Amino acid sequence: MRPRTKAASTASEAAAFARRIQAGRGTVVFTNGVFDLLHPGHVQYLQEARALGAALIVGVNSDRSVRAIKGAGRPVNPQGERAEVLLALGCVDAAVIFDEDTPREIIHVIQPDILVKGADWAADDIIGRDVVEARGGRVVRLPLTPGVSTTELIRRVRRHVPAKP
Repeated sequence: MRPRTKAASTASEAAAFARRIQAGRGTVVFTNGVFDLLHPGHVQYLQEARALGAALIVGVNSDRSVRAIKGAGRPVNPQGERAEVLLALGCVDAAVIFDEDTPREIIHVIQPDILVKGADWAADDIIGRDVVEARGGRVVRLPLTPGVSTTELIRRVRRHVPAKP
């Protein structure tokens, strides 16, 4: 069985996990996001990210940082539950919640070998790219599943649920 960290791992626990994988000559892959309402696009993305290395660590935006990025009304699910759901996927080895508006600090602490983002991010806009590339790592942009997003999922649910008076 693969080693796991707990859903609410600290940055130092995630970094120690990464060092163990790297000490065994494994490649550590890191990605981050809100992962509010997990959908098939997320699952496919995370499976593809995990296939790039020996372990996948997912940085999960804290509730505070989600509100700063997405606005009031988000996240739908609290940070601990989002991390717990991610850890239930066989492709996710560790999840760490970060409170900053960007993942720069958590990337710096973990020092992954590969940083993965969706293809909707321009290469020059990927936060942490410089940290990963400075140590010889690489950045991979994965294609997104067309027509699938949390925002669209929320819109569909709202159309089908009558508003309360």
